Amino acid sequence: MQLDFWQLSRDPVERVVALIAARTRQAGERLLVIDSDADRRVGLSRAMWEGDPQAFLANGEASAPHAARQPILLSADCAALNDARYCVIADGEWRAEAEGFARVFLLFGEAGIQAARATWRQFDGRDDVTRSYYAQENGKWAKKA
Repeated sequence: MQLDFWQLSRDPVERVVALIAARTRQAGERLLVIDSDADRRVGLSRAMWEGDPQAFLANGEASAPHAARQPILLSADCAALNDARYCVIADGEWRAEAEGFARVFLLFGEAGIQAARATWRQFDGRDDVTRSYYAQENGKWAKKA
């Protein structure tokens, strides 16, 4: 599993999820976006629908009809009804079930730094996990570790 830690500072979570979703779709992958807050999921969905017109990011809620057909699925749970291999944890709350994905993006802000560090340490010494840490630097995302 590739586990990417993205520390949010300048850009809101909606913009970052839309960026990751666009890159995921360009790679030909499906995506599961997890957030326990239903209102925030609505905002995430809207950001993908209304964002960059060059990147059509069709998405839907896991509880809606035809969830399995959605290329980008939003859910409170870590269940990829759309057979996604990539997952964004938008609320910063690590879920053990995420280990079943090929690639996981854990997004967190200032308030989530300690929890993200604990999650990072949880994977120390694991040969089956490759970790990376990204932060914003001069308006761009930079790999720090």
